[in-house]
Amino acid sequence: MIHVLETRQRIPADLDTVWAFFATPRNLNEITPPDLHFSFVRGGEEPMYAGQVIEYRVTIFPCVAVRWLTQITHVEPGRRFIDEQRVGPYRLWIHEHRFEPVEGGVLMTDRVTYALPFGVVGRLVHRLVVRRRLEYIFAYRRRVIAKIFGGGEGQG
Repeated sequence: MIHVLETRQRIPADLDTVWAFFATPRNLNEITPPDLHFSFVRGGEEPMYAGQVIEYRVTIFPCVAVRWLTQITHVEPGRRFIDEQRVGPYRLWIHEHRFEPVEGGVLMTDRVTYALPFGVVGRLVHRLVVRRRLEYIFAYRRRVIAKIFGGGEGQG
């Protein structure tokens, strides 16, 4: 079963500043909850480009660290980029990041299309754990991004 998680956040900064932050892969560490023990294995030193491969380790559950290999598949500078999991815990993971200039800043939209492996078991795990975990991660990001850019946490 395919799931979609979409969040929106107004960021009180100009598009160039917002894009520069999110187009720098190493900044992912700054907006990821500490309990995920996120660490880069390779890649991510250069500014983002289509085809870029980034590998990291992340703790998805207590004491369960996984290797996650992601590829930046599309980049439209100042507008959007897409990263797709190539190796990792999901059967499908496509994360589109969109940036739209609005009065007083930028409206950032994250849209994650994902699916878990393991059929019925995966659906149960999604219902019991995964959806809430993803919502927690994106809520954390919202708070940190608001602090970085000096704005509220409100949705679009």
